[in-house]
Amino acid sequence: MGRLFGTDGVRGVANRGLTAELALRLGRAGAYILTRENDHAPKILLAKDTRRSGDMLEAALTAGLCSLGAEVYTAGTIPTPAVAYLIKKYGFDAGVMISASHNPMPDNGIKFFNRVGQKLPDALEDEIEAAVFQIERDDTLPRPQGAGVGIVRPCPDAERDYMDFLLSTVPGLKLPDGFTVALDCANGATARIAPKVFTALGAKVYALHDNPNGININDDCGSTHMDSLLAFVREKGAHVGFAFDGDGDRMLAADERGEILDGDAIMAICAQDMHHRGLLAKSTLVGTVMSNQGLDVFCRGQGIRLLRTNVGDRYVLEKMLQEDYTLGGEQSGHVIFRRFADTGDGILMGLQMAAAAVRSGKPLSELRKILTVYPQVLVNATVKNERKAEHKSHPAIVSVQTEIEADLADEGRILVRPSGTEPLIRVMIEGKDQAKITEQANRLARVIADTLG
Repeated sequence: MGRLFGTDGVRGVANRGLTAELALRLGRAGAYILTRENDHAPKILLAKDTRRSGDMLEAALTAGLCSLGAEVYTAGTIPTPAVAYLIKKYGFDAGVMISASHNPMPDNGIKFFNRVGQKLPDALEDEIEAAVFQIERDDTLPRPQGAGVGIVRPCPDAERDYMDFLLSTVPGLKLPDGFTVALDCANGATARIAPKVFTALGAKVYALHDNPNGININDDCGSTHMDSLLAFVREKGAHVGFAFDGDGDRMLAADERGEILDGDAIMAICAQDMHHRGLLAKSTLVGTVMSNQGLDVFCRGQGIRLLRTNVGDRYVLEKMLQEDYTLGGEQSGHVIFRRFADTGDGILMGLQMAAAAVRSGKPLSELRKILTVYPQVLVNATVKNERKAEHKSHPAIVSVQTEIEADLADEGRILVRPSGTEPLIRVMIEGKDQAKITEQANRLARVIADTLG
């Protein structure tokens, strides 16, 4: 068996790679590793997105957690960032979210959070993974009996408490009369709560893809499929549009003209607003290696330092925690506002962005002009999971990549990295000539797919 944990928990096709049996073992292993120093029965929060397979995995995880003596508090369908917040609010020992985020419906995933609502570091995931494999060989973990067996309790106020928290992050915000917000809820975990939050602030809300049925999550909608929201914003004459992913931890926006604002643009707008208000700690923004070169140029012009990390919001957070930075995120739409949370939160992002726009008095189509985006091409090469690492050393791939780098010289950059959740290697090239970098990216991706596929 290969490594279980990717960049964002354990993922796979539900009932094939991610089976009920594996979920049960993960429940046992996770409860043991995360609460082994407890002097009390562990209390663990459990939630899910809207995928049909969530019920199956929830039942299996619950059985595994209870078999270790845990008290399992079920919050039902809520966004992933709600789990992170509620762990701290209620004083849980850990939390588990069942979701594959932006992945297609047949996939699902299991994400663990520690007692302060943060995703686990690699070392702790390695311990859980080792325990899972040990269980498979010879299960020697504790098995309490009688009154020591765990129980399941509801967490009925989870949605209300999370909504109250979100609204508390924009105290005194008064949206202008007639302010209209379009929301694409991806038929996912934000479908109930996001419209309520923006309505509570006085916005006129138009929502689409807000009727999850278990199989339509992320189905040509949400932050990975923006076309319908862009058209919806233009149709409704909305001032802003927000598109979430299936579990609500990322968001991409649309201005009033129906044009996309990605994570880099969102960070630029919010960084400028926070910097002017003295809230951008150490005048620093944390991005990733995927952030556009234009973000570097913007930051230099604003007197802001841009730090880059590996791709993955967990790595952004690690850097933010090291020096107590207050804003960081990814081009893909995971943005962390550490004044309020230690995880990406799509609804929270939308609130902060709306507040920044209101304070500026400008429409988003004007605000976005602070960031000049350099042409960028991203092409995925489908490969075998077990061969991902070979892209760094395979002669055919190295030869083509070196040739392209020499051609780009100082007028662009190239980034080749394996996906942490899918059998893909992503090729990203930036440069001045869109047609040229598109041809280069496609060429390198073909070589990678032909060689490692």
